[in-house]
Amino acid sequence: MIKDITIGQFFPGSSPIHKLDARTKIVLTFIFIIFIFVCQNFWSLGLLSAFSVVVFLMTKLSPKLVLKSFKPLLPIVLLTTVLQIYYVKEGNVLFEWKFITITDGGIFMAIFIVVRIFALLLMSSLLTYTTSPTDLTDAIEKLLSPLKALEVDVHTFAMMMTIALRFIPTLIDEIDRIMSAQKARGADFESGNLIARIKALFPIFIPLFISAFKRAIELTDAMSCRCYTGGEGRTRLRQMKMTYRDAFAFVIMAVVCSVIIFLNIYFKNVI
Repeated sequence: MIKDITIGQFFPGSSPIHKLDARTKIVLTFIFIIFIFVCQNFWSLGLLSAFSVVVFLMTKLSPKLVLKSFKPLLPIVLLTTVLQIYYVKEGNVLFEWKFITITDGGIFMAIFIVVRIFALLLMSSLLTYTTSPTDLTDAIEKLLSPLKALEVDVHTFAMMMTIALRFIPTLIDEIDRIMSAQKARGADFESGNLIARIKALFPIFIPLFISAFKRAIELTDAMSCRCYTGGEGRTRLRQMKMTYRDAFAFVIMAVVCSVIIFLNIYFKNVI
């Protein structure tokens, strides 16, 4: 299951989404995240979910990739669903037994939350799937450049965020190797109660932290040997330029957001 996590990985391609400017993708992703919480009914949420699926299909990535990335998150989604069904008491009662009461309002709300989570994860993942770490660094630095007036080291902040994303797949591979080595020595991570399983993970965390700090030191030495300073005076091999694709993407997002606002108003009393 550890290998199924694909957060932070970049998959090269030539799709229209890959060709968009990194700044455009970051801004549109934030707009999507805002409007996924603005949705107040199934009509608006369905539109935004369909939009995210269309965008994913345009990337030409394998559907198995997304399904694998969702797999480790299923326990969290399942827990969220159960909590929504249990705590939401609005609507008609469908089932009642002792302290457990299930209503149609609770079921609708659970479905609403689950769809929202999956749409949010899908669009957020597409940002790193279709954008290289270098482009992400440059885009974040460009977008946060106004903060330089407040003497904020924007370049260092952008570099830290990008390196963190870049090393997520590396750390996942490291966890998998450590777990395989521990299993070969007789370690058991799957049997026993919850507390026993948590205790069994401690032999993984210690070598993982040691390996992570070692990689950080090696990265620091490598950047120092190359006289990397960053920030002021740093040049770039590729200059970021927005094209008609980016303008068209903003227009499409503006239309979708306008329709969502209309659906929220028109179907105000519908979940």
